[in-house]
Amino acid sequence: MSRKLVRPREGRMIAGVCAGLARRFNMSPFMVRLLFLLSLLLPGTQVIVYLVLWVLMPNEDRYLASAPH
Repeated sequence: MSRKLVRPREGRMIAGVCAGLARRFNMSPFMVRLLFLLSLLLPGTQVIVYLVLWVLMPNEDRYLASAPH
């Protein structure tokens, strides 16, 4: 699990949060999206967490540009 948590350029549906989480934890993006959608049936702050991750997770382009070569 050495991959960084970033929003990828490819494979995004909305903001790339689920795709980034799937890549980080070596899961299928479909499975992460499905789990997120199912979690919306439960009471909680899932949408707020998603929005916070959208803001906090760097875009893959920006992360690669700032990474030391």
